[in-house]
Amino acid sequence: MYLKIHRSGIQTIVAACDQHLLGKELEQGDVKVTISEAFYKGKIASKDEVIDAIRYATSVNLFGDTAVSCAIDCGAIVPGNIMYIGDVMHAQIYRM
Repeated sequence: MYLKIHRSGIQTIVAACDQHLLGKELEQGDVKVTISEAFYKGKIASKDEVIDAIRYATSVNLFGDTAVSCAIDCGAIVPGNIMYIGDVMHAQIYRM
């Protein structure tokens, strides 16, 4: 997976995606999303590294089965809160 951590003041935004999705354009109905290198391409990370980053983030944006499963495995989301864009699993987390 690619993992990139963005920081702005007290906000920490975690972006993670399965490697094969980087650069892909996804579409479902009126929704179009590009999994851009600028936002998602950080270091190649293990599942444990992604889970650790999710635990401390104020917001999280995930694409792909492996990336989303990290959030499920650490209890940050439940499977019922996952969406699909095309056939790609996607999840977002916001903590206030």
